[in-house]
Amino acid sequence: MRVILLGPPGAGKGTQAGLLAGSVSAAHVASGDLFRKHLGEGTELGKLAKQYMDHGELVPDDVTIKMVLERIGAPDAAEGYVLDGFPRTIEQAKALDAALAGQAQEIDLTPLIEVETEELVRRLTGRWICRACQTPYHEFSAPPATPGVCDACDRELYQRDDDKPEVVRARLETYERQTAPLVAYYERQGKLVRVDGEQAIERVTADLRAALR
Repeated sequence: MRVILLGPPGAGKGTQAGLLAGSVSAAHVASGDLFRKHLGEGTELGKLAKQYMDHGELVPDDVTIKMVLERIGAPDAAEGYVLDGFPRTIEQAKALDAALAGQAQEIDLTPLIEVETEELVRRLTGRWICRACQTPYHEFSAPPATPGVCDACDRELYQRDDDKPEVVRARLETYERQTAPLVAYYERQGKLVRVDGEQAIERVTADLRAALR
């Protein structure tokens, strides 16, 4: 099963993609994880990606496409994969379709997790991380016992640059401008399925699994 999970930043794609991949014994391929891997290793690609990610912008297509195609060619993706965060533009989608067609393959389904803009802002700007142990928190759904302090190690919490309000707004604007057209693209192919992302996590998971069946 080859699946693309669509949705704006903050819609819960990462969580749901992991659950979905496990339910169909497929690889969870997250473009964000690939970028962070390079960022952590200090590669030239990582440095380039950071410049764009910190400003809520998309990494150039040629860099992203090469990285993802290499990843889905790995052995653990041979039986299928769930793409999370890719494609983000029509150009990326067409490049992916062309690459798969060359292997007599195609994307099977593209579920879209839908969430209203203000709910996305609330979710994204509420995220904080421990500077020492990387334990994640959320101001509304999972706050620390003491504001600004990690429950696990008593160290300072910080907010990633791409979770700050001004960057979050920019990320959502970028999504609407460059990524939302993918909805029409896959809808024309008859592969789009809409799922309400403002439900409880378990309900969203159930709806996604029902779409696969």
